[in-house]
Amino acid sequence: MSQIRVGVVGAGGRMGSTVCAAVAADEGLALVAAVDPQAVGQSSAGVAVHVELRALADADCQVVVDFTVATAARTTLPWLAMHGMHAVVGTTGFNDEDLAAFRTAFSGSNCLIASNFAISAVLMMRFAELAAPHFETAEIIELHHDTKVDAPSGTAISTAQRMAAASGDWAADPTQHEAIPGARGSVGPAGIHVHSVRMRGMVAHQEVILGAAGQTLTIRQDSYDRASYMPGVVLACKKIADHPGVTLGLDGFLGV
Repeated sequence: MSQIRVGVVGAGGRMGSTVCAAVAADEGLALVAAVDPQAVGQSSAGVAVHVELRALADADCQVVVDFTVATAARTTLPWLAMHGMHAVVGTTGFNDEDLAAFRTAFSGSNCLIASNFAISAVLMMRFAELAAPHFETAEIIELHHDTKVDAPSGTAISTAQRMAAASGDWAADPTQHEAIPGARGSVGPAGIHVHSVRMRGMVAHQEVILGAAGQTLTIRQDSYDRASYMPGVVLACKKIADHPGVTLGLDGFLGV
């Protein structure tokens, strides 16, 4: 069985280099190209890092993994679609207009955009979605390392959106005065509060706390190392060809 030819954009970053190593180590995948303008002259998992996206086409990539930032991915993804390459995207921060443009672009190849590739995180979001209709109050606490520049995390936003879609019947927030502004966190979809913690020593963690009279349910997921995302990334690279168009979230790849 032939290997799937994979390229990585953002290969010089911590996540990108981890992806490169995971792809190179999998028997069903072949790392054939790496792109990162910030890491020119370096190599990742034995593959030279290039500046231009053209290196992906020169290497005949079938699948390209993008862990960059939204501003860069808005250029990269249409380019991949134009060249008939499948995209596995861990970049977050896209708006509805972006998604509409991607759906139009990916007519001959496919694209997966996931806020989190850790299988435990995918299940955590699914469990929160299933629990939402059975509770009256809910809050989300996401905790990340102290170099994460955006808040709240894409995973927290996705979780709140899915819980709000599952139930819009949440009790009103009783708070009338915040002694310290922002003490109640940000207000997400359906009034679900989201709290962001940035802490040295952490990687990526999230708690969803749901409450009803006399009971609470806490769903917690912890990623202690970036390696936790790699089984999901590898799975996506192998299955992306079977999922036409643009897919949001890894759930469908896992059958949950």
